Amino acid sequence: MLLPQFYVDDIIKTALSEDINYIDVTTDYLIDDDAVSEASFIAKAEGVLAGIDVAMRVFELLCPSIEREVFIRDGEPVKKGDVIAKIKGPTKFILKGERTSLNLLQHMSGIATAANKCVKLCEGTNAAVTDTRKTLPGLRALQKYAVVAGGGKNHRYNLSDGAMLKDNHIDAYGGIIPAVKALRAKIGHMVKIEVEVRNKEELMQALEAGADVIMLDNMNCAEMAECVKITDGRAKLEASGNITLDNIADVAKTGVDIISLGALTHSVKAFDISLRITG
Repeated sequence: MLLPQFYVDDIIKTALSEDINYIDVTTDYLIDDDAVSEASFIAKAEGVLAGIDVAMRVFELLCPSIEREVFIRDGEPVKKGDVIAKIKGPTKFILKGERTSLNLLQHMSGIATAANKCVKLCEGTNAAVTDTRKTLPGLRALQKYAVVAGGGKNHRYNLSDGAMLKDNHIDAYGGIIPAVKALRAKIGHMVKIEVEVRNKEELMQALEAGADVIMLDNMNCAEMAECVKITDGRAKLEASGNITLDNIADVAKTGVDIISLGALTHSVKAFDISLRITG
């Protein structure tokens, strides 16, 4: 999975401008212009890496002559103490880029690690683990990339990717069946329709309307298993709401096709990585 370089560069430049602004008071007044250092990215926990090329790009944009050597790539496991990558170049630029590179690398690796835990817990079932649109503004593509690096899949990137009738859409329009019918009359042949349902009665309406995907919102496992039997393959079923590491395996065993978790992106814990000057 490749991200457009211009997109990544825009994120990095915005972050660097926010952090450095005009000067780095500490570094610019303390470190000689001709000082050169080596530094290593070191993992301080166990997980899955994501964002190492983004982190390296921070230094490339600050100083193209900085040497970069990567030992562990995105999607690969890391253990505590592993040296992920090394850089060598002007000390000033290493210090100025340290925080931005780590912020992005730690956040993306945290997402990849969380996604990987969920994927492993669902092994042996039909369920795919996906993200949602509950992402941080401006970082959606990086966050969704990290989910894939961890073995998960992506839900919609934005509102143009597919039609999803949430409860507010349905309540505002006047019901599942008329809403789906109205959408079918207007959307193109490439667009799928997903309908959020809260109970078995709404599931039956979504099936009657011919929804492509049906989201089972905040249902317990017994209710989801019953919905799987009723649906009998007529639509893809997505479990969503209150999914945690403690219950995701049980949710997967109900037979749903998709499990989506907003927590993968909106509240994930950063993966602990440090950048240490080593020479």
